[in-house]
Amino acid sequence: MGDDPQLQRALDLACAFINRRDRTVAEVEAQLERKGVSPPLREAAVATLSDQGFLDDERYARLYVSDKRRLEQWGSERIRRGLLGRGIDRELAEAALAEPTPGPTALAATEPAPGAATLAATEAEPETDLERAVAVLRRRFPVPPADRRDRERALGVLLRKGYESDLALDAVAAHARGD
Repeated sequence: MGDDPQLQRALDLACAFINRRDRTVAEVEAQLERKGVSPPLREAAVATLSDQGFLDDERYARLYVSDKRRLEQWGSERIRRGLLGRGIDRELAEAALAEPTPGPTALAATEPAPGAATLAATEAEPETDLERAVAVLRRRFPVPPADRRDRERALGVLLRKGYESDLALDAVAAHARGD
């Protein structure tokens, strides 16, 4: 491996690309193609980085789902589109979406932060898309929408975040009931 300067160049380009943030195999392959790396060298570089644990589409998908659910409050449809757009296999995307999102207690165990234990004790992380959608509405609309215009605005917020229309309608209704 160390004897081939072309492979070393491909590895250097790929490492520079993935050092900025986690990437998928498809993103690295596309970057190497843009940089003029030949297909056999692209495959070798990706295989090397995968073997060393620097490229892992399964890990990427799990982290992406977790981040988008917790930080962006995205719905499953938008997350799915994001994963597929980044070259993640459909089955891998579905498996990552099916996994429960780690709550604050899991995060506190891996990344201790000031007040993390207090957060874990006082806030339960929503687990279903419906619960997450209602949580988004509660933050955005502390007083449930009373008239048609406000309900449509609430529905629009959820649709733009990537929640399915039926689920978004259920969430608006649940928020109006105070569920």
